[in-house]
Amino acid sequence: MPNKMQTIIAADQNSTLSTRDRGLNYGDGFFTTAKVVDGQVQYWAYHKARLIECAQRLGFPELDFNSLENQIALHINAAPLNVLKILVTRGEGGRGYGLPSECNVTILLSVLDYPSNYEALTKKGVNLEISPIKLAAQPYLAGLKTLNRLEQVLIKKAMQTQNCDDVLVLDYNNNVIEASAANIFAIKNKCVFTPLLDECGIKGVYLQSLCDKLPVEFKRVKVEDLTQADAVFVCNSLMGAVPVKSIEQQVFNTDDSHALLTKLLAKEAEC
Repeated sequence: MPNKMQTIIAADQNSTLSTRDRGLNYGDGFFTTAKVVDGQVQYWAYHKARLIECAQRLGFPELDFNSLENQIALHINAAPLNVLKILVTRGEGGRGYGLPSECNVTILLSVLDYPSNYEALTKKGVNLEISPIKLAAQPYLAGLKTLNRLEQVLIKKAMQTQNCDDVLVLDYNNNVIEASAANIFAIKNKCVFTPLLDECGIKGVYLQSLCDKLPVEFKRVKVEDLTQADAVFVCNSLMGAVPVKSIEQQVFNTDDSHALLTKLLAKEAEC
């Protein structure tokens, strides 16, 4: 049964988060960020599946989606374009890191402006450099969008000194994992591949949806695998698939990249 001890807080309400909340103190929680178009949450089934997986793997009670979906409907408006953030914490309780005997899940809903630069990036593509910050391995958390994002904060901080739109983030074995806030996939000889995310990284909603449309191979990926590809993309649920214009000194034709992906998707849809 869904958890009955569930508190939903909307950012536009006069509510506060407790200073004892485990999400604030320990990063004990998870989140998802969705694109809202004309009052509809895009890829909602995938965002819901992400929330369910995070709750299960982190030992949270089952979420009450009837209540959550009703609250979402009340707070997203009919504006042409918005962003919905759903942040879930384990609430208060427990001694130190120890779990509370009864979990009162807290859910924070925020409706935000859509990033103004995403449309331009989708058209012109992104220039990538390699981040000096590498991701540590933790298989228990691999794939999950937990509240512990300090690695990403450091990655964004390092980007301030780099002349690029985004970065390739590697692990300590120099395997490509992702971009700063997006997945990576590439096309080579009409085959699609993406980094294996069994030790670190996040398997994003857009990538999940792409896997339902195309055969996608998850494998160990080195930087040279990307620079030798026919096309490379970064992707997330807000901006969709954005072609990579360059990786360090390697340049790609973004028009060709767009055409290649469109052709693969069209061919698969015919099957």
